[in-house]
Amino acid sequence: MKPRAAPLAGRRILVTRPDAQAEGLAQRIRDAGGEPVCVAAIEVRDLAVPGPFHDVADRLESFDLAIFVSRNAVRKALAMLRARRGGKTWPVRLGVATVGQGSRAELVAQGFARVLAPPAKSDSEALLALPELVRVNGKRIVIFRGDEGRRLLGETLAARGATVEYAACYRRVRPADGGRLREAWAGGLDAVTVSSAEGLANLIAMLGNDAAQRMSGVPLFVPHARVAEEALQRGLRGPIVAGPRDTEMLAALTAHFGAAR
Repeated sequence: MKPRAAPLAGRRILVTRPDAQAEGLAQRIRDAGGEPVCVAAIEVRDLAVPGPFHDVADRLESFDLAIFVSRNAVRKALAMLRARRGGKTWPVRLGVATVGQGSRAELVAQGFARVLAPPAKSDSEALLALPELVRVNGKRIVIFRGDEGRRLLGETLAARGATVEYAACYRRVRPADGGRLREAWAGGLDAVTVSSAEGLANLIAMLGNDAAQRMSGVPLFVPHARVAEEALQRGLRGPIVAGPRDTEMLAALTAHFGAAR
């Protein structure tokens, strides 16, 4: 019997996640026989003005629940909180929640034993559906996130009677130089993966005026139906909804290219 070929053998796959988050998916692609091409479509940077975050850090004991919207939010916020608060421990009464299992694992790794997170889907809608987030009338909630983002989580919690504050703990910016991306594209790509609508928008901008034409012949894998809708609105055909986790993205890639053999 012939040995079975690795499911992604000979495939060059673009990974556009921020540099600090790309390696997990990249290694899974390598393990499946593919070649990951890592070019970030989003850069994560420190805040230019940390004063508003420090104000929240100084009042951390006043909140009932802290929500982290991503792994970046976990890493950046906790580092800034420790720097600002010195030896103060995490308030005993302050609960912790997050939108997905990846950021939950990051919180557990950083010492949090009890983290509220949706068991399946990784998005604000799934978190909001949990009973603990339905009954929040009178609660004070802080949401750690980037300098911009969806407002669904905060607006819904406020509509349910909570007092909500956002605490930006990092900035997301588009990489200034698209040369690496265009070079990678010129070398031939079999698939493109993006992690958010913002990453997709940045990718298109980095490719330039002929982005739609360049991307028309390459399968696009996205984490959520919202991002697929954004792709369609931008004239990109047939985005494939994989899911936000590395394992889900890999499963979608192997299923697609397995069917193509």
